[in-house]
Amino acid sequence: MKLTVYYDGQFWVGVVEVNDNGKLKAGRYLFGSEPKDSEILEFIHENIDEVTNKLSQEVDIKTSSDRRANPKRLSRLVARELKMKGISSYAQEALKLEHEKRKKERQVFTRQQREEMKKRKQEIRRQKAKAKHRGK
Repeated sequence: MKLTVYYDGQFWVGVVEVNDNGKLKAGRYLFGSEPKDSEILEFIHENIDEVTNKLSQEVDIKTSSDRRANPKRLSRLVARELKMKGISSYAQEALKLEHEKRKKERQVFTRQQREEMKKRKQEIRRQKAKAKHRGK
């Protein structure tokens, strides 16, 4: 499990990445204003389970071979990763999939609500027409 806290230009965001047997799940948590160390620790101890439990979209991680790498290359890779701010592309992909899933669920829900409202209005019009026909 990995937590990355970064500033996205408007809010401070925490991204939780969970790696399970080559599958990566990622979730976002908005801190709002700049979090103090105590707030981050409180999030880790109390709220991180809520973020990780509601994750459902997974992304396959391609791992490189376990060959022994050149130490200079390793140091360059480590320096590059330290410079890189934010989240990994795998985590971004998992977040995108989660967002698309919620978007589809929301679209289905609003469509059902619209149809129910349409049926309700149609029923009210039918009742009014019957009442008029009866002379009330």
